[in-house]
Amino acid sequence: MVKYIIAKQLVGKRVVTVDGYDLGRFIDAEISDVTGKINAILVEPSLDGGLANKVKSEGGSVRVPYSSVRAVNDFIVVDRKEL
Repeated sequence: MVKYIIAKQLVGKRVVTVDGYDLGRFIDAEISDVTGKINAILVEPSLDGGLANKVKSEGGSVRVPYSSVRAVNDFIVVDRKEL
């Protein structure tokens, strides 16, 4: 059975890598107009997150491809190799 999560429940969740680095907090998602599937998640980087600052995009947020998301529960866990 597929479990659906309402986007409002994700806003503010911590985003961490599988090896424990804190990227920041979930702020939004990029969704395909054609398929309706999530392409990427947008993360507000942590102030002390060295990794997040390395992969920060133009708008100041970190764009994480949805293919790198490994788990969503108390945290959103992503694979660092795909950043």
